[in-house]
Amino acid sequence: MGTDLRSRVGGLIFARVAGPEGPARRERILGTPGPRWFAEDRPIRRVHGDAAMFVGGLRALLLQSLHPLAMAGVAGHSGYRGDPWGRLHRTSAFLATTTFGAAEDAQAAVDQVRSIHERVRGTAPDGRPYAASDPHLLQWVHVAEIDSFLTAHQRFGSQPLSAAEADDYVADAAHIARKLGAPAPPETVAELTACLESYRAELTGTKEARDAARFLLLTPPLPLVARPPYAVLAANAVALLPGWASRELWLPRLPFAEATAVPLGGHALVRGIRWAMR
Repeated sequence: MGTDLRSRVGGLIFARVAGPEGPARRERILGTPGPRWFAEDRPIRRVHGDAAMFVGGLRALLLQSLHPLAMAGVAGHSGYRGDPWGRLHRTSAFLATTTFGAAEDAQAAVDQVRSIHERVRGTAPDGRPYAASDPHLLQWVHVAEIDSFLTAHQRFGSQPLSAAEADDYVADAAHIARKLGAPAPPETVAELTACLESYRAELTGTKEARDAARFLLLTPPLPLVARPPYAVLAANAVALLPGWASRELWLPRLPFAEATAVPLGGHALVRGIRWAMR
């Protein structure tokens, strides 16, 4: 009975994250022979294959939204409100293919994203033009994402990385970022921290960013039964944000709860997802 329950719950989570094409895509990723971009012992496989990514992914979306031009592109072109699950399916497919898939498939996934980026352009609410192919914006999206994945993994991952492994993870991720067009992605944790800080003056909590945060945290399109565990995930994603980021997004912080009940709930939730999807 326990095995059946795990299978059902794991299947529901996988379907929600990967979408209807998930099973076929998984077979292709795991079954296609040939060289990969990353060997089986590389840290990027450990991080991107762990359930802590659920927390890291939500933190990444919140942090990325603080760049007004990146947020304008998301609001204008991604369909995150009308089709949030479709966006999640596409993102999870890209991460899985580039991390675990055959090198040929990984390159095809990158080429597809770059082609989409070439068509995403417009004018932000503040009047500035933006383009998703802008190397400076690409680098911001990358560093916010990788910092979030690494932060969540070090807090909730089944096997947190050593300092050397964390540097290797950042270097692994830089390989994908360069393929996407980022000019000089960081290759160590120290460089990642410095790169994030270099964007600080450009970041602010716009109305669009705060609207996105409210949508992601308070009104996600989920059935009622999934709302309580999602609330735990959301609380932990917010708790892992830098203080300045949560203030820009007008997100309340509860220091005592974030030191006690919130991480306890986060560990329990991530362990539950890991158990179900093993």
